[in-house]
Amino acid sequence: MKKKIIAKIVVVFASLIVICIAICAYSIWSYSEVNQLVKADAAIVLGAAAWEDEPSPVLRERINHAIWLYDNEYVDKIIFTGGKGDNSKYAESEVARDYAIEHHIPPGDILIEIESSITEENLRYASEVAFENHLHSFIIVSDPLHMKRAMLMAENTGLEAYSSPTPSSMYQSLNSKIPFWIREVFFYIGYLISWPFRTLVAM
Repeated sequence: MKKKIIAKIVVVFASLIVICIAICAYSIWSYSEVNQLVKADAAIVLGAAAWEDEPSPVLRERINHAIWLYDNEYVDKIIFTGGKGDNSKYAESEVARDYAIEHHIPPGDILIEIESSITEENLRYASEVAFENHLHSFIIVSDPLHMKRAMLMAENTGLEAYSSPTPSSMYQSLNSKIPFWIREVFFYIGYLISWPFRTLVAM
């Protein structure tokens, strides 16, 4: 009798886990289409790999979208994020800044941080740069399937933030989208689970 009860509990628990994962997966996929084109002080461009002194295709699309937001007067400044990878001479944000300047963005309207290596750090260090420059509202720029997690992190960082995913992405085909989606589900759930504990520790 006890074995049957335990088996039922295990089945219910496993079912709940599957349902939670499915809900998170759906929310990440559906949120990828949310594009909040509002007037903000700055665009925060989340970091991606740089290849020596050139942006990778993923980073380039993010920069291009930030340039579009600037050119269309949705933002007055652009904050590029991302530090140096292993054995890299240039930080991702430095490469992004140089690319933006080459595409006619005034250097005075570009801010960077060069310390971060993960999304949460991108946003935390960008918020410090923003505070120093009296910027208060932000459009977050990243790949569509990254936006759900990025926006949750922005909210927990205390940023007034709006979502604007790149209209084009390296992750176009199902063969590239599905692995990226699965990865985001894994990291999103991990962040949801870890956040309360980190908040308690910070207190």
